[in-house]
Amino acid sequence: MSDPLSPTRSNPALLGLIERARAADGSPPFSDGALVELSQGTATLQRLGDAAAIVTADSVEFVVDPDARRRGLGTRMLEHLTSHAPGQLLFWSHGDHPGARALAASHGLEPVRELLHLEAEVPAGVPADPGVSQIRLPEEADAWLELNARAFAGHPEQGRVTRADLDTTIAEPWFDAADFLVLRDGSSIIGFCWLKVEEGPPGRREGEFYVVGVDPGRQGERLGRRLVEAGLARLAGRGIRTAHLYVEGDNAPALRLYRGLGFTNRSVDIQYRSAPRL
Repeated sequence: MSDPLSPTRSNPALLGLIERARAADGSPPFSDGALVELSQGTATLQRLGDAAAIVTADSVEFVVDPDARRRGLGTRMLEHLTSHAPGQLLFWSHGDHPGARALAASHGLEPVRELLHLEAEVPAGVPADPGVSQIRLPEEADAWLELNARAFAGHPEQGRVTRADLDTTIAEPWFDAADFLVLRDGSSIIGFCWLKVEEGPPGRREGEFYVVGVDPGRQGERLGRRLVEAGLARLAGRGIRTAHLYVEGDNAPALRLYRGLGFTNRSVDIQYRSAPRL
Protein backbone atom coordinates (compact mmCIF):
# COMPACT_ATOMS: atom_id res chain seq x y z
CA MET A 1 0.00 0.00 0.00
CA SER A 2 1.33 3.42 -0.86
CA ASP A 3 1.78 5.98 1.89
CA PRO A 4 -1.00 8.58 1.60
CA LEU A 5 1.04 11.17 3.43
CA SER A 6 4.10 10.70 1.25
CA PRO A 7 4.06 14.36 0.14
CA THR A 8 4.79 15.21 3.75
CA ARG A 9 7.06 12.32 4.64
CA SER A 10 9.14 12.69 1.49
CA ASN A 11 9.88 16.28 2.45
CA PRO A 12 12.66 16.07 5.07
CA ALA A 13 12.78 19.85 5.47
CA LEU A 14 9.07 20.01 6.36
CA LEU A 15 9.30 17.04 8.69
CA GLY A 16 12.28 18.59 10.45
CA LEU A 17 10.42 21.87 10.84
CA ILE A 18 7.40 20.06 12.32
CA GLU A 19 9.54 18.23 14.85
CA ARG A 20 11.51 21.33 15.88
CA ALA A 21 8.30 23.29 16.35
CA ARG A 22 6.70 20.48 18.34
CA ALA A 23 9.72 20.27 20.62
CA ALA A 24 9.88 24.05 21.15
CA ASP A 25 6.16 24.70 21.55
CA GLY A 26 4.88 21.53 23.18
CA SER A 27 2.23 21.08 20.49
CA PRO A 28 2.27 20.16 16.78
CA PRO A 29 2.19 23.08 14.33
CA PHE A 30 -0.27 21.38 11.98
CA SER A 31 -3.42 19.39 12.67
CA ASP A 32 -3.91 15.88 11.34
CA GLY A 33 -6.72 17.23 9.19
CA ALA A 34 -4.44 19.75 7.52
CA LEU A 35 -1.87 17.04 6.77
CA VAL A 36 -4.57 14.80 5.30
CA GLU A 37 -5.75 17.62 3.04
CA LEU A 38 -2.17 18.29 1.98
CA SER A 39 -1.71 14.62 1.08
CA GLN A 40 -4.91 14.60 -0.97
CA GLY A 41 -4.09 17.77 -2.87
CA THR A 42 -6.98 19.77 -1.41
CA ALA A 43 -4.48 21.95 0.45
CA THR A 44 -1.18 23.44 -0.67
CA LEU A 45 2.14 23.94 1.08
CA GLN A 46 3.55 27.45 0.91
CA ARG A 47 7.03 28.41 2.07
CA LEU A 48 8.44 31.80 2.95
CA GLY A 49 12.01 31.44 4.10
CA ASP A 50 11.95 29.47 7.36
CA ALA A 51 8.16 29.56 7.62
CA ALA A 52 5.68 27.07 6.17
CA ALA A 53 1.90 27.20 5.75
CA ILE A 54 -0.73 24.62 4.81
CA VAL A 55 -3.44 26.51 2.96
CA THR A 56 -6.95 25.60 1.80
CA ALA A 57 -9.54 27.85 0.18
CA ASP A 58 -10.50 29.48 3.47
CA SER A 59 -8.18 28.25 6.23
CA VAL A 60 -4.49 28.34 7.11
CA GLU A 61 -2.10 26.74 9.56
CA PHE A 62 1.44 28.11 9.55
CA VAL A 63 4.58 27.94 11.62
CA VAL A 64 7.91 29.72 11.81
CA ASP A 65 11.02 27.69 12.55
CA PRO A 66 11.94 28.22 16.23
CA ASP A 67 15.46 29.22 15.18
CA ALA A 68 14.11 32.02 12.95
CA ARG A 69 11.57 33.64 15.25
CA ARG A 70 11.44 37.26 16.44
CA ARG A 71 12.73 38.49 13.08
CA GLY A 72 9.41 39.54 11.56
CA LEU A 73 8.97 36.38 9.51
CA GLY A 74 5.60 35.56 11.08
CA THR A 75 4.34 39.03 10.19
CA ARG A 76 5.55 38.69 6.62
CA MET A 77 3.94 35.27 6.25
CA LEU A 78 0.63 36.46 7.71
CA GLU A 79 0.55 39.52 5.46
CA HIS A 80 1.47 37.45 2.42
CA LEU A 81 -1.36 34.97 3.12
CA THR A 82 -4.04 37.57 3.79
CA SER A 83 -3.06 39.76 0.84
CA HIS A 84 -3.39 36.85 -1.58
CA ALA A 85 -6.64 35.46 -0.17
CA PRO A 86 -9.90 36.10 -2.06
CA GLY A 87 -11.74 36.74 1.23
CA GLN A 88 -11.50 36.21 4.95
CA LEU A 89 -9.31 33.39 6.24
CA LEU A 90 -9.43 31.22 9.35
CA PHE A 91 -6.09 30.71 11.13
CA TRP A 92 -5.32 28.09 13.77
CA SER A 93 -2.94 28.92 16.60
CA HIS A 94 -1.98 25.59 18.13
CA GLY A 95 -1.05 26.03 21.78
CA ASP A 96 -2.18 29.67 22.00
CA HIS A 97 1.38 30.91 22.41
CA PRO A 98 1.95 34.55 23.40
CA GLY A 99 3.79 35.34 20.16
CA ALA A 100 0.93 34.05 18.03
CA ARG A 101 -1.58 35.91 20.20
CA ALA A 102 0.32 39.18 19.80
CA LEU A 103 0.66 38.69 16.04
CA ALA A 104 -3.08 38.06 15.71
CA ALA A 105 -3.96 41.12 17.78
CA SER A 106 -1.61 43.37 15.82
CA HIS A 107 -3.33 42.43 12.55
CA GLY A 108 -6.93 42.62 13.73
CA LEU A 109 -7.57 38.87 13.76
CA GLU A 110 -10.65 37.96 15.79
CA PRO A 111 -10.71 34.79 17.97
CA VAL A 112 -13.76 32.77 16.92
CA ARG A 113 -13.18 29.23 18.21
CA GLU A 114 -11.47 27.50 21.12
CA LEU A 115 -10.28 23.89 21.09
CA LEU A 116 -9.21 22.51 24.46
CA HIS A 117 -6.45 19.92 24.74
CA LEU A 118 -7.11 17.76 27.80
CA GLU A 119 -5.10 15.00 29.45
CA ALA A 120 -5.60 12.40 32.17
CA GLU A 121 -3.78 9.56 33.81
CA VAL A 122 -5.00 6.20 32.54
CA PRO A 123 -6.30 4.33 35.59
CA ALA A 124 -5.17 0.80 36.15
CA GLY A 125 -7.71 -1.97 36.46
CA VAL A 126 -10.44 -0.52 34.23
CA PRO A 127 -12.46 -3.58 33.18
CA ALA A 128 -12.98 -4.23 29.49
CA ASP A 129 -16.54 -3.82 28.23
CA PRO A 130 -17.63 -7.04 26.45
CA GLY A 131 -20.19 -5.06 24.46
CA VAL A 132 -17.54 -2.85 22.86
CA SER A 133 -15.44 -4.41 20.11
CA GLN A 134 -13.23 -3.38 17.23
CA ILE A 135 -14.66 -2.10 13.98
CA ARG A 136 -14.74 -4.40 10.98
CA LEU A 137 -13.00 -2.76 8.05
CA PRO A 138 -13.66 -2.23 5.23
CA GLU A 139 -17.10 -3.82 5.73
CA GLU A 140 -18.30 -1.19 8.24
CA ALA A 141 -16.55 1.84 6.76
CA ASP A 142 -19.67 3.28 5.11
CA ALA A 143 -21.81 2.65 8.19
CA TRP A 144 -19.26 4.45 10.34
CA LEU A 145 -19.10 7.38 7.92
CA GLU A 146 -22.88 7.74 8.01
CA LEU A 147 -22.97 7.69 11.82
CA ASN A 148 -20.00 10.04 12.07
CA ALA A 149 -21.74 12.54 9.77
CA ARG A 150 -24.86 12.49 11.95
CA ALA A 151 -22.98 12.60 15.25
CA PHE A 152 -20.92 15.60 14.10
CA ALA A 153 -23.46 17.29 11.85
CA GLY A 154 -22.61 20.71 13.28
CA HIS A 155 -18.84 20.24 13.40
CA PRO A 156 -16.89 22.13 10.71
CA GLU A 157 -14.30 19.38 10.14
CA GLN A 158 -15.30 16.03 11.65
CA GLY A 159 -18.77 16.09 10.17
CA ARG A 160 -17.33 16.35 6.65
CA VAL A 161 -15.05 13.28 6.77
CA THR A 162 -15.21 11.39 3.47
CA ARG A 163 -14.32 7.86 2.49
CA ALA A 164 -11.11 9.20 0.96
CA ASP A 165 -10.27 10.91 4.27
CA LEU A 166 -10.95 7.70 6.17
CA ASP A 167 -8.86 5.60 3.79
CA THR A 168 -6.01 8.08 4.08
CA THR A 169 -6.07 7.98 7.86
CA ILE A 170 -6.36 4.21 8.29
CA ALA A 171 -3.34 3.81 6.00
CA GLU A 172 -1.24 5.81 8.48
CA PRO A 173 1.51 3.83 10.28
CA TRP A 174 -0.08 4.51 13.67
CA PHE A 175 -3.47 3.05 12.74
CA ASP A 176 -4.50 -0.16 14.50
CA ALA A 177 -8.01 -1.50 13.90
CA ALA A 178 -7.97 -2.93 17.44
CA ASP A 179 -7.88 0.69 18.68
CA PHE A 180 -11.02 1.61 16.70
CA LEU A 181 -13.77 0.55 19.09
CA VAL A 182 -17.48 0.45 18.31
CA LEU A 183 -20.67 -0.24 20.19
CA ARG A 184 -23.41 -2.04 18.25
CA ASP A 185 -27.14 -2.56 18.66
CA GLY A 186 -27.73 -5.63 16.58
CA SER A 187 -25.94 -4.98 13.30
CA SER A 188 -25.99 -1.18 13.64
CA ILE A 189 -23.12 0.89 15.04
CA ILE A 190 -24.50 3.29 17.66
CA GLY A 191 -21.25 4.69 19.03
CA PHE A 192 -17.50 4.62 18.55
CA CYS A 193 -14.24 5.43 20.28
CA TRP A 194 -11.25 5.72 17.93
CA LEU A 195 -7.87 5.77 19.63
CA LYS A 196 -4.56 6.95 18.22
CA VAL A 197 -1.34 5.58 19.66
CA GLU A 198 1.96 6.65 18.16
CA GLU A 199 5.20 4.88 18.88
CA GLY A 200 7.55 6.48 21.37
CA PRO A 201 10.08 5.62 24.06
CA PRO A 202 8.91 2.92 26.49
CA GLY A 203 6.92 4.45 29.30
CA ARG A 204 6.39 7.72 27.39
CA ARG A 205 3.80 6.68 24.82
CA GLU A 206 0.47 8.46 25.02
CA GLY A 207 -2.94 7.47 23.76
CA GLU A 208 -5.18 10.00 22.08
CA PHE A 209 -8.95 9.76 22.00
CA TYR A 210 -8.91 10.61 18.32
CA VAL A 211 -12.69 10.86 17.99
CA VAL A 212 -15.60 9.68 20.13
CA GLY A 213 -19.15 9.78 18.81
CA VAL A 214 -22.63 8.53 19.69
CA ASP A 215 -25.77 8.16 17.58
CA PRO A 216 -27.77 11.38 18.21
CA GLY A 217 -30.88 9.26 18.68
CA ARG A 218 -29.23 7.44 21.59
CA GLN A 219 -28.14 10.48 23.57
CA GLY A 220 -28.90 10.28 27.29
CA GLU A 221 -28.05 6.57 27.58
CA ARG A 222 -24.53 7.23 28.96
CA LEU A 223 -23.03 5.56 25.88
CA GLY A 224 -20.32 8.22 25.63
CA ARG A 225 -19.03 7.43 29.11
CA ARG A 226 -19.17 3.73 28.36
CA LEU A 227 -17.12 4.19 25.19
CA VAL A 228 -14.51 6.42 26.85
CA GLU A 229 -14.12 3.92 29.69
CA ALA A 230 -13.67 1.17 27.10
CA GLY A 231 -10.98 3.30 25.47
CA LEU A 232 -9.23 3.78 28.80
CA ALA A 233 -9.34 0.01 29.36
CA ARG A 234 -7.79 -0.55 25.94
CA LEU A 235 -5.00 1.95 26.65
CA ALA A 236 -4.33 0.42 30.07
CA GLY A 237 -4.08 -2.98 28.44
CA ARG A 238 -1.43 -1.63 26.10
CA GLY A 239 0.60 -0.30 29.01
CA ILE A 240 -0.16 3.36 28.25
CA ARG A 241 -0.48 5.62 31.27
CA THR A 242 -1.39 9.01 29.77
CA ALA A 243 -4.42 9.80 27.63
CA HIS A 244 -5.23 13.05 25.85
CA LEU A 245 -7.91 14.45 23.58
CA TYR A 246 -9.21 17.59 21.90
CA VAL A 247 -12.69 18.98 22.59
CA GLU A 248 -14.51 22.13 21.54
CA GLY A 249 -14.47 24.73 24.29
CA ASP A 250 -18.23 25.24 24.02
CA ASN A 251 -19.18 21.53 24.06
CA ALA A 252 -20.59 21.49 27.59
CA PRO A 253 -21.85 17.85 27.61
CA ALA A 254 -18.52 16.47 26.39
CA LEU A 255 -16.61 18.61 28.86
CA ARG A 256 -18.75 17.33 31.74
CA LEU A 257 -18.01 13.78 30.64
CA TYR A 258 -14.27 14.26 30.34
CA ARG A 259 -13.91 16.36 33.49
CA GLY A 260 -15.85 13.68 35.37
CA LEU A 261 -13.31 11.12 34.21
CA GLY A 262 -10.38 13.18 35.46
CA PHE A 263 -9.28 15.04 32.33
CA THR A 264 -7.64 18.42 32.96
CA ASN A 265 -6.32 21.16 30.69
CA ARG A 266 -3.03 20.66 28.89
CA SER A 267 -3.21 23.48 26.35
CA VAL A 268 -5.62 25.33 24.08
CA ASP A 269 -5.84 25.96 20.34
CA ILE A 270 -7.43 29.19 19.13
CA GLN A 271 -8.91 29.79 15.71
CA TYR A 272 -8.81 33.35 14.42
CA ARG A 273 -10.68 35.02 11.58
CA SER A 274 -8.94 37.64 9.49
CA ALA A 275 -10.38 41.14 9.15
CA PRO A 276 -12.84 41.70 6.30
CA ARG A 277 -11.32 42.80 3.01
CA LEU A 278 -12.17 46.42 2.18
